[in-house]
Amino acid sequence: MEPKAYTPLASFIDLLMDAVFAVDADANVVYASASCERIFGYTPQEMVGKNMFDMMLPEDREDTRKSVVEVMSGHPQFNYENRYVRKDGQVVHIMWSTRWSPAEQLRIGVGRDITERKRAESMQAAVYAIAEAAYAAQDLLALFQRIHQIVGTLLRADNFFVALYDKDTEQLSFPYHVDEREKKPKPSRLAAGTLYAEIIQTGQPLLLTPETMALHPRARQAFADTNPICWLGVPLKSHNGTIGVLVVKSYPGGVCYTDKDQELLQFVSTQIATVIERQQMQIRLRHMAQHDQLTVLPNRGLLHDRLKAALSIAHRERGRLAVLYIDLDKFKPINDTLGHSVGDMVLQEVAQRLSQCVRETDTVARVGGDEFVVLLKNISRPEQAALIAEKIRGALSEPFAIEDHKLSVAPSIGIALYPEHGNDEQQLLKHADKAMYFAKNRDYRRQLSIGPID
Repeated sequence: MEPKAYTPLASFIDLLMDAVFAVDADANVVYASASCERIFGYTPQEMVGKNMFDMMLPEDREDTRKSVVEVMSGHPQFNYENRYVRKDGQVVHIMWSTRWSPAEQLRIGVGRDITERKRAESMQAAVYAIAEAAYAAQDLLALFQRIHQIVGTLLRADNFFVALYDKDTEQLSFPYHVDEREKKPKPSRLAAGTLYAEIIQTGQPLLLTPETMALHPRARQAFADTNPICWLGVPLKSHNGTIGVLVVKSYPGGVCYTDKDQELLQFVSTQIATVIERQQMQIRLRHMAQHDQLTVLPNRGLLHDRLKAALSIAHRERGRLAVLYIDLDKFKPINDTLGHSVGDMVLQEVAQRLSQCVRETDTVARVGGDEFVVLLKNISRPEQAALIAEKIRGALSEPFAIEDHKLSVAPSIGIALYPEHGNDEQQLLKHADKAMYFAKNRDYRRQLSIGPID
């Protein structure tokens, strides 16, 4: 369909910043003002004959159809907003005022480009949402999931990941990684000459598009197998420097990122970096409060929490568990004769050997100077606890080579079983402690003691 002939009124309309459209009952364009090219990227001649719904974002079509029904029923719409895809692939936000002309059987609409306003509103909303996420998230994974959702409100982020950099160890890790083609990379040293190294070392964002990707030597190496069409990485900067990289990526058929997307992601990255650093600090403080500083094992408080939780599960599922109380018989002479520094190294080695004797689901805790407790969850029979105790006895009976010294310690071990020896954490710990002292004071001191204590 050819554009309608120009009239003085049409010439005036072409001078407007807003776009004026006339579409038929099927949403096909029969007239478009010159301003449509600035907003949509198409000339008026290219617009005529196009269907407005074909240019509209799929997510907005259903609501727009409802609005069209209202307009064609004689109810003009004012300040209605929806989104379209420009000729260059970018998304624009349009605010419409429309009415139906029964005489001409046309919908007349005036569309205003509000993309920049919506972008500013989205950025401000994202900043608030990120701040809220910092307080609401229980852990880093929950935080990253929420940040992914927030970034997704600003730009397409189907493939999104967070890379964190530890400058002390030079380790790069990927605690959050969502990618439709690429597997989650394993933690590794930051390799020179990679895209991540370039961003972290320069502190500058990097946008790779189809035009620039082939010219970037590091991109060819990084994307040899996956072939994305766009890759955008921005540094996560805090007052301590660059702590990582935030990345979005698209594959063929997806969106291609622009300089504006880079500016937007870089704007929110500062807030995200601050939130991540705060969350990491909270995790470190929580870890310090719950773990022994020397051996990095759980302390008495965390042991009680885990024992209480394990008892709740065992009670509900009618299961079993065991508590092993361990004391080092020959440790005091080491401290007295060789000093606390050597004694500390012995305790650290003891902690490592104990951890190697149990499953990952079990807990090894340090509850005193040379006293340790092992929580064995979900055991099927009492003999399992005895076998683990013997395994521990063998591991700790091996000599310790510390600073040219060959040292020996001898563990005394007491065992308490649930439900035989108690129903709560206090009863089980008390019974295991008594059993340990009973073993220590018997003539054959380092023999295992299980059962009631007189």
